[in-house]
Amino acid sequence: MRGQAHTLEGFAAAIVLLSGVLFALQATAVTPLTASTSNQHIENQQGAVAEGTLAAAEANGTLRPAVLYWNTTTERFDHSGDDGVYAAGGPPLPFGATLNETFGEDRIAFNVEVGYRRADGSRGRTRMVYMGSPSDNAVAATRSVVLYDDDPLADGSGNVSAAADADRFYADDSDPDGPLFGVMEVRIVVWRI
Repeated sequence: MRGQAHTLEGFAAAIVLLSGVLFALQATAVTPLTASTSNQHIENQQGAVAEGTLAAAEANGTLRPAVLYWNTTTERFDHSGDDGVYAAGGPPLPFGATLNETFGEDRIAFNVEVGYRRADGSRGRTRMVYMGSPSDNAVAATRSVVLYDDDPLADGSGNVSAAADADRFYADDSDPDGPLFGVMEVRIVVWRI
């Protein structure tokens, strides 16, 4: 009689334990869209790479020429598409080559925008690279670039101050009476394709 009671007790405990495991598995369904520590790690890594890319471009002097790669005749970035942006990768400059090598080979899409303050005090943005709408897992990095009135434009038409006076440069001169033209904020948004 005692043996039967222990056996029955063992079965009951096994059923309770198995029911708990089944309930826990159903309560936490894992789908391909479920956030995980792996996805967060990838996002953190992409953000660090984007930040490092901007820092390296600033340090080696390739970021400023990209911001100034403007054509006053066409009023868009030089050698860009009909819509004024680069869609297949970065601009045809060392900064663009770095972007393409860093992100393009790993199937990571990126957008690049240049932010600035308008004469009326509002904020403006001009797209440099547009590879599509970022996913929900996109990360961004920014870097500031200081422009001066005598910084030359890429098309050889003069400097940013002269182009701004003719309304042919994408940003406004934030200090018309001084040598500072403005502080541009270069922003990279990256996401896995």
